Amino acid sequence: MSGTYQTPDSKKEEYRRYLEKSGAIDAMTKVMVGLYEEPDRPPNAIEYIKKYLGAPTNIDVDAIRTENEELKARIKELEEMVGDLTSSLKEARNATSGGSGVGEKEEFSA
Repeated sequence: MSGTYQTPDSKKEEYRRYLEKSGAIDAMTKVMVGLYEEPDRPPNAIEYIKKYLGAPTNIDVDAIRTENEELKARIKELEEMVGDLTSSLKEARNATSGGSGVGEKEEFSA
């Protein structure tokens, strides 16, 4: 069995370097110092941290995900409808032109 084995301490150190390199440690330090230096402690520390880091507050992420999935399903339905209507239009054009297909111009694409 070959491979690299990392001790828990080396994994922690690697993770710490990752956080340091990405700037997360500095950002969290600044937000914690800002919270500490607040003269009046905010009633909700999590909301303060989100606001300090620029995250939107009072957003229902689950509702947004649900809406996103519903919209994706609706888009798929509409794309299928466009495809069906395009096919129907082609058939109608072929029926009225005698089905020659010569000189027909495709105006719609799905």
